Amino acid sequence: MTSELERIKILEGKISQVVDYINKLLSENKRLKKNIKELKEEKENYVEQAKKAGQLDKSLNIFKKEREAIKGKIETIINQIDLIEL
Repeated sequence: MTSELERIKILEGKISQVVDYINKLLSENKRLKKNIKELKEEKENYVEQAKKAGQLDKSLNIFKKEREAIKGKIETIINQIDLIEL
């Protein structure tokens, strides 16, 4: 009888340990899911920033081309003024 009670107490202790471990795993799982959600949001922000950076780079290239065109026109005007010999 005593050995059966001892075995039941041992089993009860082991079950208690398993329940504690499961609760620990559930808590860790919840934390990891929260981290995943935060990382996905952060990734979305980086993707959006990358798109904006791409658009800015495209605009910068357009402005560089316009600047070169304007520079060429100004040089042409200066050369024409020089030909007048004022």
